[in-house]
Formats: sequence, C-alpha cells, structure tokens
Amino acid sequence: MTGRTRKKPRPPLDQESLEQLALFYVGRYATTRAKLRSYLSRKIRERGWDDNREPDLERLSERFSELGYIDDAAFAEARARSLARRGYGARRVDQALFAAGIEDADGVDARQIAADNSWDAALSFARKRRFGPFANAPVDADRKRKSIAAMMRAGHSYEIARKFINADPGNIPERED
Repeated sequence: MTGRTRKKPRPPLDQESLEQLALFYVGRYATTRAKLRSYLSRKIRERGWDDNREPDLERLSERFSELGYIDDAAFAEARARSLARRGYGARRVDQALFAAGIEDADGVDARQIAADNSWDAALSFARKRRFGPFANAPVDADRKRKSIAAMMRAGHSYEIARKFINADPGNIPERED
C-alpha cells in the first residue's frame, strides 16, 4: 500500500438512510422529482438495499414535493430564465426541461418565459458569438449558413436566426412582437 487506507464499503441502504440521503440531496441541489428518483435509484444500485420492503422512490419524491422541498415548476422557470439569459432559445429550453424530467403541466410557465424572451435570448446569443450585427466585418454565404445553424442548435427559430445573421454589422434588427 502507498500509505492510503482503504475505505470500508458503505453499508447497504434502508428506508431511513434512503430518506436521509434524499434530504441531503434536496438540501444541497435544486432538483426535480425525476432527478431525485434517478439519484436515489443510482445510490441503491451502488450500495444495495437492506430492508424488508422495496423502496418506493415515487412516494418519497412526491412526499418531498408536498413538503415543498422540491418544486418542479419553480425549477423549470429558473432553468428557462437562466438559459434565456445565456442566449438559448425556446427549443433548447424544451430540451432542458425534458432532460430534467419536468412534466408538461409543470413546464407551462417556463415555456411561456422562453417564448417571451426569445428575441432577447437571440440578441444575447448573437452578441456572445459575434454574429450578424455584432460581427467585425461582413461575412460570406458559407459563414452565414454556419451561423444560422449554430443559432438553430441553440434553440432559436429559423426566422429569428435569419434576421440576426443577415443583419449588417452594427445594424441590430428591429424587435417583432
């Protein structure tokens, strides 16, 4: 050995230790019911289960939601605002909500936030990547095509991407509401 002591294997989880682990997780991270279930499922796979009854991760995540430890709608809204500030569009917000396990009912307000901020998000993305009105000089057709593709991958519609990319340097397109 090189002077390091081996860690003892962690004991298998039971219902009480599973709840303590869940409480620690929601206290440390902003999360959703689906992400909590995924985390706890992984911990059970890693450490094993040592209790008479099977773990009910669905019930535990619902109870934490009822207690207010988890709020999927608030998580979705915060994620939508964060992505919009960073320049990502509505499609990218949808993908993030899906990945976080947000149900449609909990994501309604977040999707509306993304739609309301779509122009500002595109403006932010174009500024950050120096596209269109923020370019140093006019660009060729191939570069425009690649820039439109980048904006679309960031979740913006083709129409908004085209307006920004086709704008001359220094000429910010007019907002359409």
